[in-house]
Amino acid sequence: MSIPERDELIRLVQEIPDDQVADVLYELRAHLRLAPGHQWPPAFFASAPGDGVSIAEEADELLSEGFGRS
Repeated sequence: MSIPERDELIRLVQEIPDDQVADVLYELRAHLRLAPGHQWPPAFFASAPGDGVSIAEEADELLSEGFGRS
């Protein structure tokens, strides 16, 4: 059984220019990794030891110094 959206998706995929296929494939794979049923956070998430300093604790200080401004 085919739904209209799947038919449209197939049609659109067939219209992707060859030079854009890799980019579209990358985005689709990223989307599917975030789909329900996939583990989040990934196993490597927060696997590195931190220095014990929370950026959130320093937010007011960082912002007062112009954090993010050139």
